[in-house]
Amino acid sequence: MASESSHSVYYVPEQTKFPFFASIGLFFMVFGLGSVLNDISASESATGSTWIALAGFTLLSFIIFQWFATVIRENHAGLNNEQLKRSYVWGMLWFIFSEVMFFAAFFGALFYVRNLSVPWLGGEGEKGVAGEFLWPEFQAAWPLINNPDSSIFTNPHEALNVHEWSLSFFAGYLPFWNTVILITSSVTLHYAHHALKHENRKRLIQWMFVTVGLGIIFLGLQALEYVEAYGHYGLTLDSGIYGSTFFLLTGFHGFHVTLGTFILIVMLLRCLKGHFKPDDHFGFEAAAWYWHFVDVVWVMLFFFVYLL
Repeated sequence: MASESSHSVYYVPEQTKFPFFASIGLFFMVFGLGSVLNDISASESATGSTWIALAGFTLLSFIIFQWFATVIRENHAGLNNEQLKRSYVWGMLWFIFSEVMFFAAFFGALFYVRNLSVPWLGGEGEKGVAGEFLWPEFQAAWPLINNPDSSIFTNPHEALNVHEWSLSFFAGYLPFWNTVILITSSVTLHYAHHALKHENRKRLIQWMFVTVGLGIIFLGLQALEYVEAYGHYGLTLDSGIYGSTFFLLTGFHGFHVTLGTFILIVMLLRCLKGHFKPDDHFGFEAAAWYWHFVDVVWVMLFFFVYLL
């Protein structure tokens, strides 16, 4: 019979208010961003909504940082045994799986719209009879920026030129360079992980600085693309189903890159403080898993949104 001391004691963390305050921060951030979009649609000033979104983002960032710090202190205190570490692994795997399903829903919507709904509206197939009857002049084409009936649906900005957008520097080459940047960041992060396993702290920190820098550059270029889309090409959320799916997919991905960059910055700060061991660095591995997942999603976006 095994002795009592041979059983691993499962550490149960103390009760915390971090989830509650994180929910508040997330609520104000999403509420503020939604209000910004409504203000823009109504041609009103979005200053107040912007401050609400920034306040929510600041609170959420602070809570996440403190949450990370608490878990780190618990690990350094030796409270995280093998059983708890396995729960971290499974927790991260299920989290990434939920993110896969999250983006799968949006990619599924894109597939449904492009391959089913638009042809039906154009009169194709058995379900196309209604579309041909209601909107006989509608032309099924992708990217779809002209809604079937302007008296029912709001038509996109008249300044939008699909041909010009599709061949422009920002719609063609800029996403390509962003793809190169994210793929490169995955490679540099892999080298950083390799350096950590071989106890090369100097290389670890160098590669982490490069990875974080690439993430920031990606976000800057995507913001620039949005400015060009709205300001020069008239591509907005009101630009038909194409505008909606474009900003929905790229916007949510941009949010994930922002979160991933924040996580990598935390990992970099920990590396500078001498954290992580070659055989005990799951926090670093979890950040790497998440970043590689974000990169894979962008490659899919590049092919299905920009190229096809």
